[in-house]
Amino acid sequence: MKLISIFIVFLVVGTLKVQGQTAQDTLDIKKVALAYIESQHNPNPKQMEDALHPRIVKRSVFKSKKAKKDYISEFSAENLVILAETYNANGDKFPKNPKKEIKLLDVSLLTASVKLIADEWFDYMHIVKTNGEWKIINVLWQYNNVSEHQ
Repeated sequence: MKLISIFIVFLVVGTLKVQGQTAQDTLDIKKVALAYIESQHNPNPKQMEDALHPRIVKRSVFKSKKAKKDYISEFSAENLVILAETYNANGDKFPKNPKKEIKLLDVSLLTASVKLIADEWFDYMHIVKTNGEWKIINVLWQYNNVSEHQ
């Protein structure tokens, strides 16, 4: 019985090691999430493009005042690269020292869930590892002040 218990412990520990992320994965995931927000702080479309999977979709819920209905806003990779180039072109969209807090919610061998907390909003990101690189494939975001979603 004792031998079986030891075998089970080794099996579980071995499985956890195979499925977990490495220290480099953690750094790379954080780097990609930071590139997403920093490319908007200091307009840099190349930095944004490098952080994104080509099939990314960024979504949020907004309310149409006229229709009095909620709808889903969607951005593609192309939209996000243009956003990085234009959103803060005048340097007036963020505070001097903008907030950019990254929380790893869950990380596995090929996927990660991350929460980015910025000054006026937060983003939930799904990040995937493809061809050895971590890339953002989904973003769901919301303003802190939900009245901004009107």
